[in-house]
Amino acid sequence: MDNTICMIRRGLIALKSNLIAVVLGSLLVGLVVGQFIDGDTRSLLSAAVLPVVFLMVYPMMITIDVREVLKVRHHAVPVGLSLIVNFGVAPLVAIALARVFFGGDVAFAIGLYFIALIPTSGMTAAWTGLANGDLESALVAMAVNLLVAVAVLPIYLSVLVPASVGFDPTTLYRQLATVVVAPMVAGALTRQLLLRRYGPEGFKRLKPTFGGLSSLGVMLIVFIAMAMRSESILADPLASALVVVPLVVFYTAILIVGAALGRLLLSDAQGVALVYATSMRNLSIALAIVVAADAIPETAVLPIALAYVIQPPLGAFYMQYRRDVVDEGRTLREALAARR
Repeated sequence: MDNTICMIRRGLIALKSNLIAVVLGSLLVGLVVGQFIDGDTRSLLSAAVLPVVFLMVYPMMITIDVREVLKVRHHAVPVGLSLIVNFGVAPLVAIALARVFFGGDVAFAIGLYFIALIPTSGMTAAWTGLANGDLESALVAMAVNLLVAVAVLPIYLSVLVPASVGFDPTTLYRQLATVVVAPMVAGALTRQLLLRRYGPEGFKRLKPTFGGLSSLGVMLIVFIAMAMRSESILADPLASALVVVPLVVFYTAILIVGAALGRLLLSDAQGVALVYATSMRNLSIALAIVVAADAIPETAVLPIALAYVIQPPLGAFYMQYRRDVVDEGRTLREALAARR
């Protein structure tokens, strides 16, 4: 039994470590399978959405301590700046990119809006720690931004989504209660039980397993979403493939804004926390809401799924930049020369 548990745990951790390949594989397999499934299979996949969404979001919520919100006044400046970027700059960038690249496709624009409006993820804290940033500022920013996103997301979308889509903010609040608030409450209770039983060190050892479970949920929900929407996405494969371009521009712009504000207004460590609290988006929650929502156009899921391929390398790039350039006091050219 112990060997089986260890094998499952190693498998889940491996899943998380190879998330980019896993998401790409699920995306491609889902698109292919979706070309051959019948109505009964679609009904089964639709019924599986909410359980899989819970599998994806609940383990992630166990690792987030929402009580960090209580420390906000000790980190007022970095948290305040993160809110300005996440709910001021990011939506404006998304609107501009949607008009330039998605003028004729409301669905792709809505997908981009969801990415822009649900900031921070579990990797915000991980990347901040790896880049020698202010971890407590990152944790507080994560908790505050997530709670603000839950409150304001329907308001923003009611303004941004065209009336022709039939978007209902009240319905979205109910969906947020199902796919965010319920797992958040369950996760907070589970976190307290685990801390009481295993202590902080034991809980820390369990964290990779939770990340692996969430990654398993991501793999399954991407497959389900692609299979159910395969015909719509592949109706115009070139337009679907080009969704990557505005995503890269969006992430690059937000990283530059976060880094610039951090350099101007914060300490070095807090600046790192700000970059990761703004450049990392909560794709799991965005994906969960879009897949579970009936009123949102089918292909809105594609930009979110593709963002899984862009976001982790971005986090790794900035961490490497901090280590090889900033921490070593080198120029970027010197750092590149040292790697040859």
